[in-house]
Amino acid sequence: MLTPEQISSIRERLLESQNPLFLFDNDTDGLVSFLLLRRFIDRGKGFPVKSFPELNTTYSRKLDEFNPDCLFILDKALVSPDFLDMARQKNIPVVWIDHHDVTPPSNLEGVEYYNPLQNSKNPSSEPTTYWCWLVTKRKEDMWLAMVGCLADAYLPDFSSDLHAQYPDYWREVSNASEGRYKTQIGKIGMIFSFGLKDKTTNVISSIKFLCAVKSPSDVFQESGANTVLDRYSFINGKYQQLISKAKSSVPEDGIVYFQYGGDMSMSADISDELFHHFPDKVILVCYIMGAKANISIRSKTAVLKAATDAIKEIDGATGGGHKNAVGSSMPAEDVLRFKKLFAENLKKK
Repeated sequence: MLTPEQISSIRERLLESQNPLFLFDNDTDGLVSFLLLRRFIDRGKGFPVKSFPELNTTYSRKLDEFNPDCLFILDKALVSPDFLDMARQKNIPVVWIDHHDVTPPSNLEGVEYYNPLQNSKNPSSEPTTYWCWLVTKRKEDMWLAMVGCLADAYLPDFSSDLHAQYPDYWREVSNASEGRYKTQIGKIGMIFSFGLKDKTTNVISSIKFLCAVKSPSDVFQESGANTVLDRYSFINGKYQQLISKAKSSVPEDGIVYFQYGGDMSMSADISDELFHHFPDKVILVCYIMGAKANISIRSKTAVLKAATDAIKEIDGATGGGHKNAVGSSMPAEDVLRFKKLFAENLKKK
């Protein structure tokens, strides 16, 4: 857990900043974390980080372009030391909020690093969205906080309050998976995820729209400004075809392995939904484009060590994440070898 003192420190830094820059992970948790902070103070610029696995020096141009008085890094497990050095050289304080299971960086000079897993007395892994919600706690943004938490498989403690506020969009559910796939609030998370899968100019347009929306109904409103809904409508047809194909080929035993190609990676979304439908199985979804492969793994049992140990055996492979959810990138030619190593590592447990 983050302590009340840590939450207060983040809030104070946020309120003090007059020209903040937000760099957030390119997923729904990252996006909503940014939206909560940005809407709280109504100032600052935000950009999704598409480099994987780390926030690298290609984003240093944002420091030059916007000259922020504070940089907020949200939901990124890894940040390039060279990038942090550039922020130090420009005397830009850094507030880094994360929740991934990683070894903390060795040099944190000029960086305020917050990760609930690093609390020695009470470690936890709630999504970055949840901590940004505790920092801001704007009642009108409670629905957004639920969207971000559900997207990272977490059901927060304000479910009853949200139902009272938006009964047409949210109901009481037994777990995060049910909330994500059986409610309109959960559907908004998928709309956000697909909206991030677009060219940068359209993503920025969507972000501007989302900074101004007043309620869940605005997200479903057809309008010229709502490019995020347009993008969802475009992608969802392809996504539903892939989900249908994946569900039709689930084995009775062993790892559920689904491989696909095309012009767009949706591995995290596909693996999440497969895990919703088959919660007792280990899910491994592989997207291949050219010589590169992206892999997403989901399981109710711990898979992080089995996956990272396998990654270490493959040249050019990177990855990590959470105890039950792992992402990786590697050469496409090594995917089947990774699958074999991963399965062997699971049996060693």
